[in-house]
Amino acid sequence: MAETRVLSGKVVSDAVYTAIEIRIQSLKESSVVPGLAAVIVGENPASQVYVRNKTRKFSELQLHSETIKLPHETTQAVLLDRIVALNNDPLYHGILVQLPLPDHINRALIIDSIAVHKDVDGFHPENLGRLTAGRPRYVPCTPKGIMRILQHYDIDPSGKHAVVLGRSNIVGRPMSILLSQKQKFSNATTTICHSRTADLRALAKQADILIAALGVPEFVDQSFIKEGVTIIDVGINRVDDGSEKGYKLVGDVAFEAVQDIAGSITPVPGGVGPMTIAMLVENTVEAAENSLG
Repeated sequence: MAETRVLSGKVVSDAVYTAIEIRIQSLKESSVVPGLAAVIVGENPASQVYVRNKTRKFSELQLHSETIKLPHETTQAVLLDRIVALNNDPLYHGILVQLPLPDHINRALIIDSIAVHKDVDGFHPENLGRLTAGRPRYVPCTPKGIMRILQHYDIDPSGKHAVVLGRSNIVGRPMSILLSQKQKFSNATTTICHSRTADLRALAKQADILIAALGVPEFVDQSFIKEGVTIIDVGINRVDDGSEKGYKLVGDVAFEAVQDIAGSITPVPGGVGPMTIAMLVENTVEAAENSLG
């Protein structure tokens, strides 16, 4: 078969930033600078890196962003007070609370407290409900980025069988909704698999498009896929490798094992990750535009 095509999220995200420049400039002409507040509680290393990458991109685009770092022992009440203050601050058009949160904080309560028009992550129940109804306000960033990758590389899900490994509200569920909606560049038959799925391999092997969002390093190998499948690897995992850095980043898919079988695949790093940040920028710009009515 033909050589496996690598679907670069870096290439697609660069195209997004080029296209969005005119919208940012138009907002600035109306004296509006899109602003994002990122709240992080505790010292989770992956969260620290992720938020740092987000704020760096906002800085490069000359947008406003602030990272609010709170200690692990921060109480739920204190965090809620900060979110209420951000909801009422016109400087910030978008608010994200970096997950995971410490165990003593109720994640659902915190997400519910973010103003729906500033919920640029798209996790608020109202925004998830609008997505399910086909009338989205903000589409969660990672699923939105995956759809943009498919569009950029002209991989039309229509009529295909898409299998999603993972059922989180962050990736798996919204991904299945986006792929199966009755609209252009969707219309897939969608199966969600998870930790209780019987015969996971057999279901995954039916996929024309396979979305791996399990959070398990290199879980998906050649035994999970059929020839020519499009693989979107959402995972980003640190594994010890004895190098000077001490670790390497790998996805949920064993890249080298599937490379000669898959038709297309996103790399890790450089695949879905850059698109998640690009869609966060786009959603924040959209929130700024909405603030003008």
